[in-house]
Amino acid sequence: MRGISAALPSGLRWRLTAWVAGVMVVSAAAVFVVVYQDTGRQLRDQIDRNISAQTSQLSQALLPFSGASPSVVSAAAARYVRAQPYTASSTLLFALVPGGATVSNHLEVFGGSTPEPGETSAEQARENHAGRELAVVHLGYSMPRVPDVGTMRVLERPLNLSTVRVVVGAGEPLQLVENAQHDVAKSFLLAGGVVLALALIASYLAGARVSAPLRRMAAVAARVDAGDLAPRMEVPERRDEVGVLADSFNHMLDRLAEAFSSQRAFIADASHELRTPLTVIRGQLEVLAAQDRPPEAEVRRVERLVQAEITRLTRMVDDLLLLTQAERVDFLRPEAIDVHRFVGELWDGLSLTARRRFELGPVPDGTLQGDPDRLAQAVRNLARNAIEHTAEPDGLVRLEVDAVEPDRVRFTVVDDGPGIPSEERDRIFERFRRVDAGRSRNAGGAGLGLAIVRAIAEAHGGRVRATDPTNGTGARVELVVPGFRPG
Repeated sequence: MRGISAALPSGLRWRLTAWVAGVMVVSAAAVFVVVYQDTGRQLRDQIDRNISAQTSQLSQALLPFSGASPSVVSAAAARYVRAQPYTASSTLLFALVPGGATVSNHLEVFGGSTPEPGETSAEQARENHAGRELAVVHLGYSMPRVPDVGTMRVLERPLNLSTVRVVVGAGEPLQLVENAQHDVAKSFLLAGGVVLALALIASYLAGARVSAPLRRMAAVAARVDAGDLAPRMEVPERRDEVGVLADSFNHMLDRLAEAFSSQRAFIADASHELRTPLTVIRGQLEVLAAQDRPPEAEVRRVERLVQAEITRLTRMVDDLLLLTQAERVDFLRPEAIDVHRFVGELWDGLSLTARRRFELGPVPDGTLQGDPDRLAQAVRNLARNAIEHTAEPDGLVRLEVDAVEPDRVRFTVVDDGPGIPSEERDRIFERFRRVDAGRSRNAGGAGLGLAIVRAIAEAHGGRVRATDPTNGTGARVELVVPGFRPG
């Protein structure tokens, strides 16, 4: 737990930062690829439109010379292209006239030039060879490598002038496209770097803010792991997920503290209750052992006391085992119970256990889905509790059974004893709880009977409670369980 509390929050901050960085990089890369390619596509489309328009205009300028000699066509083409001189940002225009000279506003690219200053003859020879390749007809779009210009986008179209078939062409360098894409890349790198840095800082701060309550929660968990149940999480005013988690965590700690307190109290009470009969047994045996030849009557008396205490110990252990099994899945073995027959047999047996004024009210016809043995145990415990608090022979112990709500049956045990104080009615079902602490254990038992009743009721999905007595005196305890179907 302590290792987790030390490592988890820090790791959360950095993992969140790494995730944000990864998402940003992937997203920026995807956007960059799209923008980069779209920029090149749009510029190339624009170049295609420009050179297509230029070749069309050159063709229109030569159409009036249909039927003229190649030299006349060449001269006309030369006049047109020279009116549009070539620059690094303009369009290359040319006309390939069979039997005539190649006409262009940039003749150097077609080869035949002399070496420029600083240029060797071999380099110029390679350029001239590339220029001659450009003079070879390639109808349609192409991207040749042009000397001193680089890669160009070239369009060549045929033009029939009766006796002469001319090829007109136009081209623009793709360096502009490369420059534009390069500028896009630089802009993305610069802007993306700034945005990524800001995103990393923001994500780290956000991760620190999110992990701060988790670190506090881990610290509280570490203290709880060390055995301290007192600390609680600070619940923020804003009810977000962390607030809900903190509130649930505090509620869990409250339940744990309550459970541990109840467990400690249960162990203390159980130890006290078990110690008392053991002390009695030990004391009686010591009295008997102190005599060399104890009288037979004394031996019989000690035997009866020891047997009584052993019986009480056995019953207490059985009750404790039953309470520990109450939350098990197989605690109940439900079946269909004939309510009328079940109550009649149960009450006939109870009425023989003591001299009291036993009364049984009307019993509804129908069946109840439940465990007959556990329900009989619960009703017997309520009846025994009433018997213990009433006087013989005329003390009233009455059982009332009636159907309540759509599918529930209520067993009510009423007596005319001293009753239960209102402030104690919710606490009498706790383990080892007695209303009259001074009452002897011979009369009151260990205080587990009503706790067993509550465990059986809750296992059936029902409830048990002490209510106001009908006539203002005595006690009235109700056991309500579901699963009743009227007959």
